[in-house]
Amino acid sequence: MMSRDSDVPRQIAVFLACLVLLSGAADALGIHLAQPNPMTDRFIMWCPAFAAFITCKVCGVDLGTLGWRWPERRWLTLSYGVPLLYALPVYLLAWALFADSFAVDAFAQRVAGSYNLAQWPLLGAFAVGVPLLLTVGMISGLTWALGEEIGWRGFLFPRLMARFGFTGACVASGLIWAVWHYPNLLWGSYNAGTNPAVALGCFTLAVVAMAFPIGWLRLRSESVWPCALLHASHNLFVQAIFDALTADSGAVRYLTTEFGVGLGITIGITALLFWQRRGLIPGGAPASP
Repeated sequence: MMSRDSDVPRQIAVFLACLVLLSGAADALGIHLAQPNPMTDRFIMWCPAFAAFITCKVCGVDLGTLGWRWPERRWLTLSYGVPLLYALPVYLLAWALFADSFAVDAFAQRVAGSYNLAQWPLLGAFAVGVPLLLTVGMISGLTWALGEEIGWRGFLFPRLMARFGFTGACVASGLIWAVWHYPNLLWGSYNAGTNPAVALGCFTLAVVAMAFPIGWLRLRSESVWPCALLHASHNLFVQAIFDALTADSGAVRYLTTEFGVGLGITIGITALLFWQRRGLIPGGAPASP
């Protein structure tokens, strides 16, 4: 069950303090390296989970309340598909508007080459590489997205929900989630190379909006797993597939990527659709497993 209301502010404060300490160290190392590094990137993604675990230990919170129960299949199916629905229109528009931005040949050569199938690029990419991305790649991505979601939606969101209700909890958790990315966005390698102010604004809008469907799924399914799956699906479709299929042809980056206006708009529409269905949330808070 959720902790007493009087305990919630302390738990949130301890969580945020642990998050700042852990993520600050991870971000400093990542910025020092000045280039993407798989180990530091994965450590950063698990900092919210580590902060949640430490907070549970310090505050005497049962780890079982973080939402481990396996959800119904419909919530997993919805989580997998939502990012495709809000991302695909953005990239289709970009490919239509910007000449030579649809870089399918380069994508196919790169993916097929990684499987020693460069002589059959389309076959290697779309019969081998992409199906493996959509299955095995999703499982791999889920392990890293889970690190964030244990912290954001497993621990933090239910406590913000208890204090501020659904809308307030989504906005607050989304802002914390967005700001947590700022160091790597501004001084690290997590950006698209566009104007920093534009990137920051578009990214913040998209992340706050994304907190609505993920928060809704956390409450509706009473599980953290759909949250992690939606997060991993977003990373897969946007970063690994659609961004990789898009050539950098001038202003296209201001429409696409997580730092462009396109996803900010489509995820915002998605957020509105889930917000309108907030009445379907049972009880108002996740149940214990």
